[in-house]
Amino acid sequence: MSEEATASHAERVDGVPAAGDWAETAGDAATEKDRTPPERAEEGEGPLNEADALVALSKGADDPQEWADAARAAQIADLIAHRLRDDPSGLRIGTLALFQDTVSFGGGFNAHGRAAADGTGVAVEADGSLVRIEPDEQVAHLACYVRPPGYQLALELLRERHLIVLAHPPGTGRAAAAVNLLVEALIDAGAADGGSCHRSTEPSAILSTTWAPPNKDAGYLVELDDRSARGSSVYEAVDSSWLTTAAAALKAANSFMVVITGPPRGVLAWAADRTPYVFSDLGTVEAGEVLERHALGLAPDEVELTELRERLVGSGAVEALHEQPEPAIAVALARTVRAKGDLAEHVALLRDPSQQVRQWFSRHEDLEALCFAVSAAVLEGSSYLTVSDAAIRLHTALVRDPYTLTGLRYRDRLGYDQPWITVSGPADGGAGRPFGPPLVSFRSQLVRQAVLAHAWSYLDGMRNELLTWLRRLLVHSDVEVRARASVAAGVMAWGDHEHALHRYLLSWSTSTVWPVRQAAAMALGVVGGQPELAEAIWARLGEWVAEGTSAPARRQARTAATAVGGLLGRDAPDRALAVLRTALAWKEDWGNLVPVAWSVVRLNDQGRAGAVLAALLEWSKAQDLSPMVAKSLSVFLFSAERTHPATAGAVGRPSALWAMAGELGSSLEELWARALARQPIQEQALATLRIWLTDYAEQDPRRLPAVREMLIGIARRPGKHGERLEYWLGVWSADRERPCRAAASLREAVLAATSR
Repeated sequence: MSEEATASHAERVDGVPAAGDWAETAGDAATEKDRTPPERAEEGEGPLNEADALVALSKGADDPQEWADAARAAQIADLIAHRLRDDPSGLRIGTLALFQDTVSFGGGFNAHGRAAADGTGVAVEADGSLVRIEPDEQVAHLACYVRPPGYQLALELLRERHLIVLAHPPGTGRAAAAVNLLVEALIDAGAADGGSCHRSTEPSAILSTTWAPPNKDAGYLVELDDRSARGSSVYEAVDSSWLTTAAAALKAANSFMVVITGPPRGVLAWAADRTPYVFSDLGTVEAGEVLERHALGLAPDEVELTELRERLVGSGAVEALHEQPEPAIAVALARTVRAKGDLAEHVALLRDPSQQVRQWFSRHEDLEALCFAVSAAVLEGSSYLTVSDAAIRLHTALVRDPYTLTGLRYRDRLGYDQPWITVSGPADGGAGRPFGPPLVSFRSQLVRQAVLAHAWSYLDGMRNELLTWLRRLLVHSDVEVRARASVAAGVMAWGDHEHALHRYLLSWSTSTVWPVRQAAAMALGVVGGQPELAEAIWARLGEWVAEGTSAPARRQARTAATAVGGLLGRDAPDRALAVLRTALAWKEDWGNLVPVAWSVVRLNDQGRAGAVLAALLEWSKAQDLSPMVAKSLSVFLFSAERTHPATAGAVGRPSALWAMAGELGSSLEELWARALARQPIQEQALATLRIWLTDYAEQDPRRLPAVREMLIGIARRPGKHGERLEYWLGVWSADRERPCRAAASLREAVLAATSR
């Protein structure tokens, strides 16, 4: 791997930004040009001879840190891709669901707020800015309301000030809270008949400096959507001056007002710090409790409650509320329960990620919110700071102004702009994380895929900048960023893999920068993981390893050889080995030896050692001086000595072939015999055998009996096998600097077996 793993260091010079440098060039087929000058791009990329290839193979990696980074990136990508393909819950979106979906607006995100129209026949005030909240709607808000933890504090503030601003995300029950607060405050204030409540239809009229409450003993609800009003005079009017003036007017009329809006920003944020009117901490309520209250009332029968809970579990409603825990969602599900509707169908619609995503994008035109959603989808599982930094970089790329978002605080608005995202501490494995930075993830396992699909397939005006941004992530100094971006590139290619191939995967596969080629390999593995796309990807990889003469063709062949060592090869080892054989068989070029060898190691670690050894036996069957025999045996010895950090864990752990010495005895014996009998492979074979007997036998002595039988079988073969083993086992057992304890007993066993 030395030639591959160290390429990034050698090539990121002479004007090429270092890994993580955000000034890196774009990566699509039309614009990507690695900044390495042409003479450097070709340097050292000609055909590799046998001697140099064997030296590179013996080193494994010239730069241990580069190799460790590459292996770690592959490991992370494999874990993510494994979840996409092998999740036992079946949570995987197919191509049709993502890219040929039809969207029906309703349910889900629509439940976050009131409908645009409340029907006809409502009482409208003379000035046209207010409508009365009818008794039936008011009772509906009051009857089943579940008080959040901060409700009492908000009520006390409203009683005292007559005006509060509830700064909470939509869907959190803020409208219901407002109505309950107004009614309770009016009753406590002694309003006749409990007073009357009104909803504003024209916030600009209410928020004018001359507004006064038209009725005494009344409650007023003003709802501001700061997405549509941001930057306008309406939204900017909610300042400390207006708050103070309006509160005084309301108090004089024994009336109350609740303004509901999103998290404070602009002048409202300033007012929140300097006045007592802004309340942004009602707290959360359990969505399941809200559903039960609205479905069964205040005092449900125990039998009914048990039946409802069983129904919620069976229909998937519990998972739906975990993914979308807003009270509005719970109320919508409760309506279906009360109407004896098909709860499972409602839940399926609610959890449909394509619909969620399409609706979210239709409602969020703010570029900063959009950039965070895309960044979270690409880097899900990364820390909040990593995701927010990437979002800012994407926004900057889109607007070409690095100073646009200097005051942006994503964290303050996540609940408002990104209800599907959580920033918390669960680790990748699901266990709690008492320490470490907060991590960003989607509440639903499927939403990430849908966001990537939508962003790539529907946001046509962003595609160039999105690809440029993604290409930069591939050379980020954080290997987790590189891995997650690579997998994201594969997911984006699901919808139209041919477009993705020519748009970016082809150029990445021939890049002079090793992390970019590795990213192409990992992305191809993700694409090929889709059953309907596997055939096309395998055909493409077969084309890439066909013998070529140009430097790009050689780089592309190594990319293909790397790709088949991952989950693609695990699922189809015979096809992977066919690709590796073609790559290995280049007559005048040994340059593919290293990536082929590492892919063989990965296949062994993934439980495909039987198929691998059968292929190596076939490739070296001639047992002559041909390059293919030498290459095949070199690959065997390399894989006998190593595990791949991406699949097998700690460095230095005994190889999969050692661990399976008993099961693979006959195949191992034949390959060891061929390697020990042939120059110049014999020297490598002896060095690897000593590692087995000196290092691996100490770490895992249980395999030693199987190895003893293997060596006895080799020694009994015609020729000098017995003499060779007897000699070297004696040398190793007598070596004072590096003694081999097993060698002496093995030598005695070999002598006893060959003397009969």
